[in-house]
Amino acid sequence: MLTAILALTALAIVFGLLLGFAAVRFKVEGDPLTNQIDAILPQTQCGQCSYPGCRPYAEAIASGEAEINRCPPGGETAIIALADLLGRDPIPLDGEVGEEQAKTVAIIREDTCIGCTLCIQACPVDAILGAAKQMHTIIESECTGCELCLPPCPVDCIDMVPVKEDLFHWKWPYPDEAIAEAKP
Repeated sequence: MLTAILALTALAIVFGLLLGFAAVRFKVEGDPLTNQIDAILPQTQCGQCSYPGCRPYAEAIASGEAEINRCPPGGETAIIALADLLGRDPIPLDGEVGEEQAKTVAIIREDTCIGCTLCIQACPVDAILGAAKQMHTIIESECTGCELCLPPCPVDCIDMVPVKEDLFHWKWPYPDEAIAEAKP
């Protein structure tokens, strides 16, 4: 019995060392520029930019396939930050993808919800809780305001409400000169 335990312990140590060595030796580095761009994007995963999420959009910007002005949730703030990072001139938000709006979160009118689970399936960040034939609710701290839960709801019980500006949601505005330069 003791021999078996010692043998398994020795094997575990050997395999652990091999895995540790392989993790260091064969580490795949991500594109640092893509990571920086992705950090600037608002992480709403809304798809308004015509990409399935913020990471694919960041990869497209880094490779030169997409412009920096296709993110309505990020708005002018993200455009200016991306322009600074990439050494480009800021350009206005592409009207084809939408308009910049104040940050919102979804609220479900619980008395109207029928528990169909269509909103849960549509939420890209799993911010909706509920079960079939049961009332659903939104985890407001997780909701990105992407509005992807609105179209599938058959009873229109989801409302988008502005996020109250508090210490955790307030940001320093960019200088007026930079914003004025970004406008056509």
